[in-house]
Amino acid sequence: MRMIAGRLLALLPVLFGLCVLSFALLASVPGDPVTAMLGLEADPAAIAALRAKYALDDPLPLRFLAWFWQVLQGDLGRSIQTGRPVLAMIGAALVPTLQLALAALLVSLVIAIPAGVVAATRRNGAADFAATLLALCGLSLPSFWLGILLIMGFSIALPVLPSSGHAPLLADPGEALRHLALPALTLGAAMAAATMRMTRAAMIEVLSADYIRTARAKGLPARRVVWRHALRNALMPVVTLVGLQLGQLMGGVVVTESVFSWPGIGKLTVDAIFARDYPVVQGAILVTATLFVLINLATDLLYTVLDPRLRSRA
Repeated sequence: MRMIAGRLLALLPVLFGLCVLSFALLASVPGDPVTAMLGLEADPAAIAALRAKYALDDPLPLRFLAWFWQVLQGDLGRSIQTGRPVLAMIGAALVPTLQLALAALLVSLVIAIPAGVVAATRRNGAADFAATLLALCGLSLPSFWLGILLIMGFSIALPVLPSSGHAPLLADPGEALRHLALPALTLGAAMAAATMRMTRAAMIEVLSADYIRTARAKGLPARRVVWRHALRNALMPVVTLVGLQLGQLMGGVVVTESVFSWPGIGKLTVDAIFARDYPVVQGAILVTATLFVLINLATDLLYTVLDPRLRSRA
């Protein structure tokens, strides 16, 4: 409990500093959101009225304090372009992002963990070389190119999966999974490559430990030694990597979302940046940063489950 309380308290100055930094950077970006919205030939009176409505003529510190006070009340403001509440826009984009992130993570773990274990237990063998080669290909192949190849293969040459778009999971689960398959496989393949290499390296180190040799000397089955004793202790660095990957996915994967026209938070943020829609950009940065820190906190808590020695320190 002390660790949880400490991490939650440490979250507050981090988020405040991020609010200050993001607000200052966005304020220094060239361009006027009102001009971008109304056009260069708009009536000066209309421009002045809209700038007054969003307090864009106020000094920067006053604008920041007003926005930060709204944030403390749970209000991220309204979009300059659409007038919709920013929190509602982020919530709508966060659901597809969460679906894609969890699906890609599942694809990655299903591929990476067994491949890493097999590569480590058969070190320098054919399985090890094959897994390492596939991991190298996964790390080297750009995600947008892999996505295009998958679209050409499974949407054009063999039209079994849709090439773009998103379907609500609760309304039509089957159609939602069909739309989710290609982008999840695109992201999961790249993640699996890094996770497989980390699993292999951690397993090789653990399999040479004294307690593993003792377990084998006691006559325990090889499968039990590998999957129950060695793998559990080798998962610590893997959990760290997976936590970082999940945090990055929750921030939105702009390239993959663009290739598959996926309405996630990354695409929302990029569109808002081009439109100079400052409230949406600031809200998206704040929400994704909060999720990233919370995912790191959950990763630390998972350490205590995998390693009982850490429970007494928590």
